[in-house]
Amino acid sequence: MTVAPVAVHGGAPPPLHNPSTKHNPLHHFSPISIPLLKNRSTRFHKLCVKVKPTHLSLPKRRRVGLVSSLDSDIPNPLDPHDNGHNEISKKSIEQWDSLTAKFAGAANLPFLLLQLPQIVLNARNLMAGNNAALFAVPWLGMFTGLLGNLSLLSYFAKKGETEAMVVQTLGVISTYAVITQLAMAGSMPVPQFTATSVVVACGLLINFLNFFKLLNQSIWNFWEDFITIAGLSALPQVMWSTFVPYVPNSILPGIISFVIAVVSVVMARIGKLPEKGTKFVRSLSGWTATLLFMWMPVAQMWTNFLNPDNIRGLSAISMLLAMTGNGLLIPRALFVKDLMWFTGSCWASFFYGWGNLICMYLCASISKEFFLAATVGLFLWTGYALWSDSKAYGHGSPLTSLKVLIFGS
Repeated sequence: MTVAPVAVHGGAPPPLHNPSTKHNPLHHFSPISIPLLKNRSTRFHKLCVKVKPTHLSLPKRRRVGLVSSLDSDIPNPLDPHDNGHNEISKKSIEQWDSLTAKFAGAANLPFLLLQLPQIVLNARNLMAGNNAALFAVPWLGMFTGLLGNLSLLSYFAKKGETEAMVVQTLGVISTYAVITQLAMAGSMPVPQFTATSVVVACGLLINFLNFFKLLNQSIWNFWEDFITIAGLSALPQVMWSTFVPYVPNSILPGIISFVIAVVSVVMARIGKLPEKGTKFVRSLSGWTATLLFMWMPVAQMWTNFLNPDNIRGLSAISMLLAMTGNGLLIPRALFVKDLMWFTGSCWASFFYGWGNLICMYLCASISKEFFLAATVGLFLWTGYALWSDSKAYGHGSPLTSLKVLIFGS
């Protein structure tokens, strides 16, 4: 997940909540009955407690279950009023909640720095009358990234992750700024730019109205259907186009996936799909956006493989910023037990940022010291996130957090 468009935080953390709270075993007991024995002195009477026969097991400390990709739009996975947590564990979880939100908010800085150089360079070329230089930036790729940012913005708005919304909003605005420059240079056709502008304006307005509970549900449903269809149509087409000219240059993958997406969304809305099928369709917009961002490093690696000399054209600082920005999101995704978010952030950090740094190091494009520093920093940070999350939840091993995230508990 990247902003350039790299994908996903600044304010107080969202409320803790877990809709999947289990029964407390003590709820099996009936109310205590204390009958007073007649004709006996109250000084000597006995207290009799009636209890229903039942199997009694000591209440175990509840671990947070997996936030399924089909139900991953729920708020934070904890309920602060859950009696399964003692006061000490509640305090440690709340502290980790606050800290991860701050980490995610700090991700805005590297993402902003990642996009600014391109905007400044485009502005200089426009002012110098060198419009042809902007044709090197593919507007279709920028539009795909913009669509991914909008989809993830909707996902996190529904989930209630304020900091992640800020990151995605920054991605939308910065990418749209580049697209505007491309339209000014004539690289992007005016009709496509106009349609893109309408989509961006509507997307930002709808998401923030929905975040503040000011939007009609039917409008939100229509927007979710739109981004689901758009994402499902774009993903196969982008994947196919990566391997042109080794595969025929065709829009057939996009057309086929568009038809499938429309049929799936319509069937889900009219109730022709089972409950699991409906949940699956509703989860597709977030996953397709994540996969779009995850495909970007694949395309970059493919380009590196075909043209090793082009690796010298990559910016080591840009790769480091992408790795850092997404790495700052890993603790938050781990804390809220969001498998989709965690997958995208780790993929972008390790495969896009660190992976490209490996290619640059092997081609002697960066120094050994730079590569080792980035490598040690990334692995130490990931280890810190796993260790801190396990400590907050009281797990015995850092790997338990990964187990809970993937399989539940």
